[in-house]
Amino acid sequence: MAVNSSVGKEDTVAADLVRRLNRIEGQVRGLVRMVEKGSTCEEVLTQIIAARTALDRVAVQLVSSHVAQCVDSLSPEEAAARIGRAVELLVRVS
Repeated sequence: MAVNSSVGKEDTVAADLVRRLNRIEGQVRGLVRMVEKGSTCEEVLTQIIAARTALDRVAVQLVSSHVAQCVDSLSPEEAAARIGRAVELLVRVS
């Protein structure tokens, strides 16, 4: 799904996704520093889990936003198909 930059709620969703992804990017840079300075395995793994959880949340937000935008204008059959595809994508993420 492409994140549109058209006016309205989509802009807010896109801005929030970018903000979250920038934060995750910072977490990953922090992980690099932790490995370089020799942090313990437990400390590094804890931060990896936090970064993965944050990415999962971005994926859920992205898919739920997409479904909310698309389903309104579709027939019930098309909406069901789109929702099914969204669920498949989320299952692949987790």
